Amino acid sequence: AAAAALGFLPFGKTQSPEALLDIAARKVAEKWPFQRVEERFERIPEPVQRRIVYWSFPRSEREICMYSSFNTGAEDYTAVPGGTTV
Repeated sequence: AAAAALGFLPFGKTQSPEALLDIAARKVAEKWPFQRVEERFERIPEPVQRRIVYWSFPRSEREICMYSSFNTGAEDYTAVPGGTTV
């Protein structure tokens, strides 16, 4: 149990280290929107762009639901009985 808590794999199992490109792209995506990255840097290699975009999207179902139902606060119309809106 202690080995599992420390992140060790069972004996005989191996794990590949994460690619430096993925680590860097994930850190960029956590900190800045992709649009800002595009505006800031003139030339971004295609593989780097793809990994930043990949890591920019939410991973968990809860986060996906939260972002897909995001309300910007602009005109919030709520239907009321009788077909009118408020």
